[in-house]
Amino acid sequence: QVQLVESGGGLVQTGGSLRLSCAASGRTFTISTMGWFRQAPGKEREFVAVINMVGQTTEYADSVKGRFTISRNNARNTVYLQMNILKPEDTAVYYCAAARTPTWSTDPTPYDYWGQGTQVTVSS
Repeated sequence: QVQLVESGGGLVQTGGSLRLSCAASGRTFTISTMGWFRQAPGKEREFVAVINMVGQTTEYADSVKGRFTISRNNARNTVYLQMNILKPEDTAVYYCAAARTPTWSTDPTPYDYWGQGTQVTVSS
């Protein structure tokens, strides 16, 4: 099994920045693709960003492209989400996800492991 723990969320003003971290533990050698998703109140969970196993390939939702950056440090079993120029519509619970296979998906279904989420609130 793999455990994922997110951190770094909080309250920030419009235009501010936050850096989320997701630390993996357990059978981390089974992890391949990793991603970030978010869920706002009353809405479905949506894709934010995804990164492949070696960190060379990334993809972003159109809504965050140019503002967010996903990266990973496999030596530390950690994936990051740098969020800049935050907007009130970025307010949500942010979840880290990991897949056992080199799945490349913007849909949450194929991901095998999930963190508990971290709240990001952007005030206007």
